Amino acid sequence: MTASAPVHGTWEPHPAARWEDAFLTGNGHHGALVFGDPNAERVVVTHHTLVRPNGRDPRPPQLADELPALQDRLLAGDTTAAESFTDGRPHQWVQPFHPAFQVRLRQPSGDRHDYRRDVDFTTGVVRAACAGWTSSVFVSRADDVIVQQVTGPGLTLDIDLDHRLPGAPAGLGIGHGAVLTPEGAQLSLRARYPDSDLACTGVTLVAVTGGTTTLVPPGVHIEGARSVLLLTRVHRHTGELDVIAEGRALHDLPPEYDELLDRHVALHRTAYERVTLDLAADPAERALPGSELLHRPRSAALLERLFAAGRYHLLSASGLFPPRLTGLWTGDWNTAWSGAFTTNANLNLQTAAVAAAALPEVTEAHANLVRRQLPDWRDNARAVFGARGVVAPTHTDGESGHTYHFAREYPHHLWTAGADWLLKPLVDHDETHGTRDPRTAAALAEVALFYEDFLTREDENGHLVVVPSYSPENRPANASWGTLNAAMDLSAARHALRTAASYHPGPDADRWHALADRLPPHRINADGALAEWAWPGLEDSYDHRHLSHLYGVWPLDEITPYDSPELATAAHRALELRGAENDSAHGHLHHALIAARLRNGDRVAHALGQVLDGDFFHASLMSAHYPKRDVYNADAAHTLPAVLIEMLVQSTPDRLVLLPALPAAYPSGALRGVRTRFGAEIDLTWTRDGAAAVIRPGRTHPVELRTSTGTESLHLVAGEDHVLTLRAW
Repeated sequence: MTASAPVHGTWEPHPAARWEDAFLTGNGHHGALVFGDPNAERVVVTHHTLVRPNGRDPRPPQLADELPALQDRLLAGDTTAAESFTDGRPHQWVQPFHPAFQVRLRQPSGDRHDYRRDVDFTTGVVRAACAGWTSSVFVSRADDVIVQQVTGPGLTLDIDLDHRLPGAPAGLGIGHGAVLTPEGAQLSLRARYPDSDLACTGVTLVAVTGGTTTLVPPGVHIEGARSVLLLTRVHRHTGELDVIAEGRALHDLPPEYDELLDRHVALHRTAYERVTLDLAADPAERALPGSELLHRPRSAALLERLFAAGRYHLLSASGLFPPRLTGLWTGDWNTAWSGAFTTNANLNLQTAAVAAAALPEVTEAHANLVRRQLPDWRDNARAVFGARGVVAPTHTDGESGHTYHFAREYPHHLWTAGADWLLKPLVDHDETHGTRDPRTAAALAEVALFYEDFLTREDENGHLVVVPSYSPENRPANASWGTLNAAMDLSAARHALRTAASYHPGPDADRWHALADRLPPHRINADGALAEWAWPGLEDSYDHRHLSHLYGVWPLDEITPYDSPELATAAHRALELRGAENDSAHGHLHHALIAARLRNGDRVAHALGQVLDGDFFHASLMSAHYPKRDVYNADAAHTLPAVLIEMLVQSTPDRLVLLPALPAAYPSGALRGVRTRFGAEIDLTWTRDGAAAVIRPGRTHPVELRTSTGTESLHLVAGEDHVLTLRAW
């Protein structure tokens, strides 16, 4: 290891002119984007509940009566039959996520030399400073409030709440409030959505130390202050919010910045510091600002910082809900793809690291989203398939879990694998912690009930047929999107049934195992690749951003080089043939995760390189969906830590794989605190000469160890550290 240590934060020597470069802080409920300059600093306020009514029809389509006829036509060879399986509604998006407003702080122009802004990942504090002035912002996990403190001699400030952000609808009903209080002032802003009784209202308490405060509607003017403390919350509501009561609640919080920070840091730091990555980077590069590091895409210091930033942003975006497509942040009302939770790849990739990266807070946020939407998932199963149990949607705004976002080219209402993928992190959590959450068990049983009712058709060999079937968001080269036996659907059905059975031993388990046994095997096509559709005659379309057909490799353990080498070889061939289509960041990193499971370090390095070379990261170290920082999107930022962990450590409840896919560019390093699905914590260090691992088991369990030099059995005993020394590979 080098004498210095990885940096747990990032910094810039210049202000951010664009909201995309704003440094980010959040507590999983409220978020804040901090940017601007000392003369005009801005804090954009967000909240997970802020979605704008858009006139959508949230009912799932009532198609169950038509399902048998559709199945008959598809089984008879009508490759376009599913195109007419619709209730005729136009394609509609879920309600779009949007920012609330910006808190604007303006000062008289002056000499602002020695400027620096930074974010400390260990505390969640975003700080900006120059000669004689400092601003610090964090979002409290303890008190659910955005806290900002400005200090300096003789501060002169104008402060207001401003809704005028890019894309704000012209018809918003805006109402401002400003009153003087003993501490200073209270500001409020209400934005009522056009043609709706819904609104969002923010309240900011301004506490001033020294100087004078006067109202300058819609804001306040402060002269000669030593410090100013701002406490902000926002609510989405019907009718009118009681701003007096909300101001009183803010007033009841601790009045000192340091006390508020201590209460928050006790929760945030504990979570953030559980896992660290050290790639033995150059100390001089570690000291660089983030924007400079991004110009060195092969720098180990860059990967260290992106790993740290990814865990920080993932934690900060997760609380009420897990991260959206934009995490918890946006500075524009026109968020791409509605800023939804997209569950056919994006959300699942963003949360890929949570079990291994020791972030149960994110898992709980994910579980919150799943559990509150289960009633809607039941409606989807009944309405579309006439079945018991649950079917998850591919898009949700957080309010509704109904399936209503679909079209001819995107028949998402046909997709049945979503519930299995969304429950997988909850199962991983149970395995990691050695528990069986009864709520997860109940949800798994509902998925199994769905498959009992849905899997009723057979092929000529007596295998069950998944019909209709859909591989997001691809289609066969010689058929339409809705078809038969997508590989992902087969893997998900098998996994869901067997996992439900493991949680419910007895007659139910016997029945579900028997159903899983009747599903057909995967098909290997003429190219030697695992086919995206197991139905004979369906031809693969290789140039696509999604890798749904390799679901059995990652995130499942259905296909591995150890247990199913022939299928693993076919999966590897499928990965080789897969194109990048439109260079979506999630596609490249999904590719890397699968390559890591298949022990191909060179392919992991190539996929990482596509992202690092493609200018996907803003100065904030939040990412974009496309190269050249096009379309603000959290996929790359939140998924990258999972890729780096998977190339170093992989686990199942009975297996540990060390250094399965380490790229040659990182010959030494240390990963500390990573968790395994057999209940152990691991510290791994490696050099060119070999590696060492310290395993700290939480429970007694036999485990198979796999390394590049062979296989051995470990008998781990709870509470007894087990030290491994590995030869050079």
